[in-house]
Amino acid sequence: MLDVRKMALLRELARLGTIAAVAEAQFCTPSAVSQQLSALEREAGVQLLRRSGRGVALTAAGADLAERTEGVLALLEEAAAALASARTELAGELRIGAFPTAVHTLLPIALVELGTAYPRLDMHVTELDPAQVPDALRAGRLDIALVHEYDYVPSEPDPALLTEPLLAESVYLASAAALTLSAGYADPILAGRDQPWIVGSPDTLCHLMAIRLCQAAGFTPRIRHYADDFAAVLTLVAAGQGVSVVPELALAGCPDGVTLATLSAQRRTFIACRRGAEAHPAIAACAAALRSAAARQPRPLLR
Repeated sequence: MLDVRKMALLRELARLGTIAAVAEAQFCTPSAVSQQLSALEREAGVQLLRRSGRGVALTAAGADLAERTEGVLALLEEAAAALASARTELAGELRIGAFPTAVHTLLPIALVELGTAYPRLDMHVTELDPAQVPDALRAGRLDIALVHEYDYVPSEPDPALLTEPLLAESVYLASAAALTLSAGYADPILAGRDQPWIVGSPDTLCHLMAIRLCQAAGFTPRIRHYADDFAAVLTLVAAGQGVSVVPELALAGCPDGVTLATLSAQRRTFIACRRGAEAHPAIAACAAALRSAAARQPRPLLR
């Protein structure tokens, strides 16, 4: 009988390409991954991997098994959801992931609603960038998460995950009210082309969005500051330290002295979970609470 946990590692190798990348995603050592994959080969009775330079590649049999693993894991999630639905009370642990602006806005409303309706549901929240969510869901470190994509940074479909649209936000160019920007442009982003910029860390989606948005307008931003917390970004903007691209959810508590110009781009938020797990009562209840929280979000007061 094939071990489904070892099969999941083979699937991750097919997706990530190297044993080192699989080990990093699974928070274990490369040698541990190699040992598990070797054991899977013995269970399968056929060669699943072959040496390719300094790394490994999947054989035809290995690639076929990795592809079939997606369906196997989804069926197991469906079975777990069915068993959970047979219980008389919603209880147990629910691990939720969310990006920082959602933690400040959407998530508290949803958590209060869930805690009131299901007092025995033990909720744990992890704040992380959406780029880290797929690995965390696949590895079972999260049960449900909020992710986002920008117009200029679309997300790649992931066969292991199911996503549901939740919220679409406008995106703004934030500048100091006292700062004189170049006027007369059809696209407001061009008004900041000669100014210093405040952007997210290089490995974040927000950073990539700002760079691509500027490049689409025909220039590369001159970056002065890196900041991932939008409250810090807006504080720096208000202090005249530069301009920045800021999504709608980040505008709660926007400091005085900041002017906002609506851009053509949007940020879209999705609810994500492992495929097959969407019917789990705890995940379904969390998704419903998140939808309720999104519907109650106030619109920003533009300045």
